[in-house]
Amino acid sequence: MADVRGGRIRAVLAAALVLVASGCGAGPADGDGPAGGDGTPQGRDDGRPTALVYRGPAACEGCPEAARTMLEHDGFAVRFIGPQEQVRFGPAALAGVALYVQPGGTNGQEVGTAWGLLGRDPGFSPDLVRAYVRGGGHYLGLCMGGYLAGDPGYDLLPGDSGQYIRTPGAAVTDERDRLVDVTWRGRPQRMYFQDGPYFDVDGPDTEVLARYPGDRPAVVVAPYGAGRVAVSGPHPEAPADWYRDYELPDESPSGRTLGSDLLHTLMGPAPAPASPAG
Repeated sequence: MADVRGGRIRAVLAAALVLVASGCGAGPADGDGPAGGDGTPQGRDDGRPTALVYRGPAACEGCPEAARTMLEHDGFAVRFIGPQEQVRFGPAALAGVALYVQPGGTNGQEVGTAWGLLGRDPGFSPDLVRAYVRGGGHYLGLCMGGYLAGDPGYDLLPGDSGQYIRTPGAAVTDERDRLVDVTWRGRPQRMYFQDGPYFDVDGPDTEVLARYPGDRPAVVVAPYGAGRVAVSGPHPEAPADWYRDYELPDESPSGRTLGSDLLHTLMGPAPAPASPAG
């Protein structure tokens, strides 16, 4: 099981991140605002909804930052949460947060390995995220984050996630970084893909935004308690350099548009409950 960012560019990305940290610091302008002693993020009074993006050993280098760029483009104030971040998991870490994001994982990393790495964080508990969403919060899972919305993982889906490249008739059958064709709201699109999941889901108010060739769901929004969950196998957040690194046609502009659609669908008003039969 794998996710974005091949081994040949990891060192370059790591060096770039070190340079960014050295040049800009890790203050509020970089999306890492101060946190209270209980892990509660201290909000910026600028009117933007806050998104917490996981950054730690269960995410690949560059994936949390790509998610941040997509979210900021759509009007979110973004902070990172994780074992080395100023915001850490704890009982009140998600209080007042509009969205929690689980980004992509390291190339070649098994889902169970990523889940185990999350569990090593001393403040982490899957029940924290489940309770947050159940109470009206929002979860966005991108690639590995989509896998982790199932089992093993947070178990937030009305069904489960699975490895698309292993399905009969899959259009992509290896773990290389490449483009995948999807049908998004009935229209053909090409998206960045690296061993992402499909979603075997079925339940009231579950919306399939995109499907892979062969009709398996690729992007889904579904309710969980009073909250909502969005999961994507392909990467709408992929920036132009991801395409360039693998000599792929740059689909990042259309990816941003699809990412906005996904976020608006996730964050929009929940469907009204069905009227009782009369």
